[in-house]
Amino acid sequence: MAQITFKNNPMTLIGNEVKVGDTAPDFTVLANDLSPVTLQDSKGKIRLFSVVPSLDTGTCDAQTRKFNESAAELGDDVVILTVSNDLPFAQKRWCAAAGIDAVQTLSDHRDLSFGEAYGVAIKELRLLARAVFVVDSNDKVTYVEYVSEATEHPDYEKAIEAVKVAKK
Repeated sequence: MAQITFKNNPMTLIGNEVKVGDTAPDFTVLANDLSPVTLQDSKGKIRLFSVVPSLDTGTCDAQTRKFNESAAELGDDVVILTVSNDLPFAQKRWCAAAGIDAVQTLSDHRDLSFGEAYGVAIKELRLLARAVFVVDSNDKVTYVEYVSEATEHPDYEKAIEAVKVAKK
């Protein structure tokens, strides 16, 4: 199981650690309009899952903005999905204020379905650990990064490169 800290305090992750080569686990999260979203809703596309504790923090804000900027260069066969436990209403408001239009924000607040399926649910905080997953168009996991300290940034360049490799 991945080991992470939050502000240097060890945290317990709930769920199964996902590894490169695994079939991507399914999940049910909520879109900003409260409609359910599953892995199958983006079937046939390459998916970059950007997982953040809360959009209302500086690092999560920067991470989401960075992947939003990268979306244009990645093409229409790629979807970028930011998953957090923020309420869908808060995600929608944040996206509008931040001008985020190329990333879809999804809320895992209701069931922790994504968090448990991908091993990023933090037991002590009921937040999601910072992580990035790339899933190819055949639902195979091609890239995984569990960020060891939840307040630090992921490796953006490696994640974007993994998407480009998955497109080949």
